[in-house]
Parts: sequence; C-alpha cells; structure tokens
Amino acid sequence: MARKNDSFYFDGFRESAAYACQAAHLLSEVMHNFDPEQLKDSMEEMHRIEQSADKVRHRLMDELVTAFITPFDREDIGQLSYVLDDVIDSIEGVLDRMYYDNVTDVRSEALQMTEMVSHACDQIEGLIGELPQFKRSKTLRERVFAINTIETDADHVFIEAMRTLHTTCTDPLQVFAWHDVFRHLEQCADNCESVANVVDSIVMKNS
Repeated sequence: MARKNDSFYFDGFRESAAYACQAAHLLSEVMHNFDPEQLKDSMEEMHRIEQSADKVRHRLMDELVTAFITPFDREDIGQLSYVLDDVIDSIEGVLDRMYYDNVTDVRSEALQMTEMVSHACDQIEGLIGELPQFKRSKTLRERVFAINTIETDADHVFIEAMRTLHTTCTDPLQVFAWHDVFRHLEQCADNCESVANVVDSIVMKNS
C-alpha cells in the first residue's frame, strides 16, 4: 500500500499516536501519584503535548489540501487525523476537569479507567505503525479487536463507578466533580475506539 511519497502521512499518523501515548502515560502518572498542588504543572505539560499534536494535524491538513495523490481517500486521511487528535484532547480534558472541579483525591475506578485508556493508546500506537503495510500485517485486526474490548470494559467500569458514586458519596460537590471526571474518562475510551474503527474502515476499503 505504502509508496515513497505516502510516508509523510504515515509519519504524521505515527507522531499523533505517539503524542496520544505521551498524554495517556502522563495522565496515568498524575492519577497514580496524585498531588493537587502539582496538578497545574501537569496541566501545562499536558497542554504542551496537545499543542505539539495539533501542529502535526495542521501539517497533515495543509498537505492534504494541495496533494495530487494520497495513499487512500482524502476524507479518510482527514478523519483519521481528527480522531487521533480527539484522543489527546479528551485526555487533556480529564486533567482540566480535575483541576476546576477541585478534585482532592483519586477514586479507585478512575485508576482502572486511566489504565484502560493508557493500554488502548499503546494499542493505537501499534495499530498505526502497521497501517502502511496492513495487507501483510498479522496483528492489525487483533489490535482493533483489543481496543474495542477495552472500550467495552471501560463502559462497565464507568457504570459501576457511577453507581458507587451516587450511592455512597454524601458530598454533592464531590458527586458533581467525579460525575464530570468519569464521563470524560469514558469519552477517552470511546475516542480510542473511534481510531480503531476508522483504521478498520480504511483497511476494508483498500483491501
């Protein structure tokens, strides 16, 4: 599938996936070593990752406007770029909400969901790395399935987390705060699945 001139796009996708992993691993580090006093610094570090990823997406879109030949449909290139960016934006959004909702400690379900998101991003990085030679890949479909499974598992954790939150927490401000954070962690998992689904669609169209 890949031609020499296609490397620009695939390199851009790989960069975006690597930034998604950086964002997920930073979120995991913040969650597992949570210190409210350090949250603002972590947000700034996360924003630098998000800005770097935005630059990659803008380069891809600028090239796409003038490109004569592309490795696959322009719409699919644009869609994959956007869904990769959505993963990073949603991960950044978790930290933002923890900050302005004044979260002071971390619930165990948040740690579970964060690890799921981190694992999904690792799978995305591998998935994107296999895209240029997808016809010879022996594991690409396995990675798509793994990401789909992670999203399903994250949904189950989310449901139980919300149930526990609303039946055991007596502080209405904490209920509001964690409702917000859990929703955005779920969105992170959903966005990871969107990447897998877009890649799966590209593979099907070009097989």
